[in-house]
Amino acid sequence: MINYFSETEEFLLEEAQVFSDWLETCAEKEGYEIDDINYIFCDDEYLLEINRKHLDHDYYTDIITFDYCDNKLISGDIFISVERVADNAFDFDTDFNTELSRVMVHGLLHMMGYKDKTEEEKLEMRSKEDECLSSLFYEDNEE
Repeated sequence: MINYFSETEEFLLEEAQVFSDWLETCAEKEGYEIDDINYIFCDDEYLLEINRKHLDHDYYTDIITFDYCDNKLISGDIFISVERVADNAFDFDTDFNTELSRVMVHGLLHMMGYKDKTEEEKLEMRSKEDECLSSLFYEDNEE
């Protein structure tokens, strides 16, 4: 089951079932099954505090993933700063929904073992993100 929570009044995920179906399909393509994932949408300060408290990092980030997976059964908490996503969308000249989707699947891919520390890992992660994004259709894109 995929759950969505918001720690900020400014954001509510629309079309949650579309995202859930899509994320489950992405996991299945990699041979994984989603057990329980919580996506928690928040602002920069909320995520900065988590970054400081749990990772001892003192900087803003767009996502923090806490992985509780058991082999091929995916479980975890994914915290996403919608402020960082909006800034990144602007910086990367893309729309908010596309960047949000990329970040959401990025967290899922981390739980499936994909990493992004080295340049080679970053390229593989971006390729997997793009592969997953190609199968997501928003209501807005169907016009």
